[in-house]
Amino acid sequence: MPRQADIARVAGVSQATVSVVLGGNRTGVRLSESTRLRVLEAAERLGYVPDPVAQRLAAARNNLFGVYTFTPAFPVDASDAYYPILAGVEAEAATLGKDLIMFTASSAAPDRIRRTRLADGCLFLGRHVPADAIGELLASGFPIVYIGRRTELGGRIPHVGADYVTASAEVVTRLARAGHHRIRYVREPDDAPSSGDRERGVRTAAAAAGMALKVIRTDGADLDASVVRGWLADGVTALVVEETDTGAVFQATWRALAAAGVTVPRDLSLAVLGRPPGAVEGPVISGFEVPRRALGRAAVRLLASMVEPGEGEPLAHRLLPCPAVAEETIGPVP
Repeated sequence: MPRQADIARVAGVSQATVSVVLGGNRTGVRLSESTRLRVLEAAERLGYVPDPVAQRLAAARNNLFGVYTFTPAFPVDASDAYYPILAGVEAEAATLGKDLIMFTASSAAPDRIRRTRLADGCLFLGRHVPADAIGELLASGFPIVYIGRRTELGGRIPHVGADYVTASAEVVTRLARAGHHRIRYVREPDDAPSSGDRERGVRTAAAAAGMALKVIRTDGADLDASVVRGWLADGVTALVVEETDTGAVFQATWRALAAAGVTVPRDLSLAVLGRPPGAVEGPVISGFEVPRRALGRAAVRLLASMVEPGEGEPLAHRLLPCPAVAEETIGPVP
């Protein structure tokens, strides 16, 4: 393979001149047109091909975006909550001509997260933020984007999330329009921002409609037929259930309803704040779509705007709307 030194010898110039010409003379060095053409002709005659790795190092970029998740492994099941997000990430990266590095370690240790510097910037997924490690990356100016709204570190973390507050409030408003006044909101005990946003939307809409609302925090282990019968005895006519990546609470609620012999929505209306995980036999569960694929694509675009800034400042915090799902499990009060 010919080198720049070979081009310099054939063209009768210094190697520094060859480097300037082949690099596009970004520094504005004064060169005669005849010298520039002589270098280019020599390079073409020798069949010189620039080293892409050297070019990227010179530009201080690798055209690589990292993806770091704190789950044990990347999903391969299309029903997994993370699958459409990662599909969106891959699709948008391909559109922008970027390659991806998948960081497979689930550790939140700072020394593991520092490895993301192999890329030009990194996307993060996970219900909780390792504040020390992420704060260190932010302080260094390394471009990062979280997929999911984040409130940690004083709200300084760039993110693309779903507007769970508005979508959750609309679900409860649909129940109010159907005549429901006494509802239960069943959610996991975890206090991730997405869970807090959903509960805030539920409480806001319930208060506006004058509903009697009670929030149940559970991991699903204590949900059985007797609990459901107790709700019915208390006059509860509708359940609203949180969707999470595990789906534990929704699945436990669905099993408890079946064990109690409850038919939805004839005996009890049911809504999920998102989409129920996996296949559920029966009617389409009312709720909303989480735009996961769109989240992945928008996060890549935001990261690209931070790595290669153009005109103006990129919008560092963005929430996408969640389209409503058919009301097959929201019915009138029995």
